Amino acid sequence: MSMTDPVSDLLTRIRNATSVRHDRMDIPASKMKLEIAKILKQEGYIRTFKMIEEGPQGTIRIYLKYADDGEPVIHGLRRISRPGRRVYRGAGKLDKVRNGLGVAVISTNRGVVTDEQARGLQVGGEVLCEVW
Repeated sequence: MSMTDPVSDLLTRIRNATSVRHDRMDIPASKMKLEIAKILKQEGYIRTFKMIEEGPQGTIRIYLKYADDGEPVIHGLRRISRPGRRVYRGAGKLDKVRNGLGVAVISTNRGVVTDEQARGLQVGGEVLCEVW
């Protein structure tokens, strides 16, 4: 299977892993996925992640996070910009995700940041995905 959309793959794997209550999941590493993992950790959606140097590109191991009642902390993930249809937003056009309960992950010329950080930096960019 050719990997045309690694970000989508990452989101799907997280979705699948949380739906079956896995403690952790592995995914082939890429800079972009590493940046997204950093944001998920910083925003409290995952416990942590680590880079495992193995194979040609290495692996990112993501430790998933659940509430005390076993519910996944991540309720939803949505890919916004896709290879076939890129979605860009200016700083002023970044909408809040679920009225501020979620975050959008934006790829800007200042790096991969949350929608909130992008508004603070007053930069727009490609809206990669939303997490809530």
